[in-house]
Amino acid sequence: MQGQPSEQQELLRNSAREFAAKELEPHAADVDSAEQFPRRQFDGLARLGFLGLTVPEADGGAGGGYAELSVVIEEIAAACGSTSTVFITHVSLGTATIARFGSATQRAKWLPSLCRGERIAAFALSEPGSGSDALALSTTARIEGGHYVLNGSKIFITNGDVADVFVVFVNSDRAKGHRGINAIVVERGTPGFAVNHMTGKMGMKGSATAELSFHDCRVPAANRLAEEGRGYSVALSILSSSRVSIAAQCVGLARGAYDAAVSYAKERETFGRRIAEHQAIQFMLADTATEIDAARLLTLRAASLVDAGRPHVAESAMAKLFASEVAGRAAHRAVQIHGGSGYFRPGKVERIYRDQRVTEIYEGTSEIQRLIIARSILEDERGPRARD
Repeated sequence: MQGQPSEQQELLRNSAREFAAKELEPHAADVDSAEQFPRRQFDGLARLGFLGLTVPEADGGAGGGYAELSVVIEEIAAACGSTSTVFITHVSLGTATIARFGSATQRAKWLPSLCRGERIAAFALSEPGSGSDALALSTTARIEGGHYVLNGSKIFITNGDVADVFVVFVNSDRAKGHRGINAIVVERGTPGFAVNHMTGKMGMKGSATAELSFHDCRVPAANRLAEEGRGYSVALSILSSSRVSIAAQCVGLARGAYDAAVSYAKERETFGRRIAEHQAIQFMLADTATEIDAARLLTLRAASLVDAGRPHVAESAMAKLFASEVAGRAAHRAVQIHGGSGYFRPGKVERIYRDQRVTEIYEGTSEIQRLIIARSILEDERGPRARD
């Protein structure tokens, strides 16, 4: 388990930070206000090879791990929350599911173009009537000959407006419980499949959220990922590893707010001196810096466990829970330090304040993370780290 990034990871961080400073930060406010998918930024990430960062080289990727992915996500999120959400959804949800559970034929069909950014991936699990309760899926898929016939809908699907390849979770046999769920790849343009744009989000406005609907949508049976009835375990596995990505995103959001607060505190003057000289401001900055460091270390620990193929469910939940709440406190303090100017657009801390909020909701709410952690503790009275 590593405590600090390796030399290779630092090189990745420097590359991502340079890109973020030049291509993300200057346009983040426009991405937010226009509520448009950051296509140019996405294409830039593709040119850097980041879209296939965790995909094996044999499948067209870079062969990296979640530790490498985490340092890249932090830099992206510190500059533009929307772009980081788009990136995470493409890499650690949609693409990762195909890379980890697809057959050789499926990987060859979809992964190279996804790694090059020629196609965009989405992950469709949430439904109008099911969020935290993944077993409550009402989207169905009955088998007819060599096809699955899908009916139902999905909601809050990130990248939905622009994605070409959707990993869709369906209920093929409700009587079998979690063993009746499948993961099926549906391509844009399939008859019976429609995408409906969703508006009105509080934050992450450039992440192209959509509702999906399926009406007798026929998908080749060959598009099913993993064995029949394994969709539930596929979803749990991917969500657990992707929580590391969300934790890294939260570290980035927190750092973006913190950096802005430090810069402002050094410039703003009250009562004849810079506000950075006031102890109340210093304490807020000290608390934020300490919490960001702790969140980063939790994230790196979880990432190293994922990369080593070791159990990581509780550790990923801990990282996601703590980092998302750290990001909330960092954004709150940053707005407070900025005072009235932090409350207005297009200020960076106002945007981060809105963007951060969803990190305590998606990929498992904070309440769900606490349940996961508690179950791990109660399953082994020595706690989640007892297996060390």
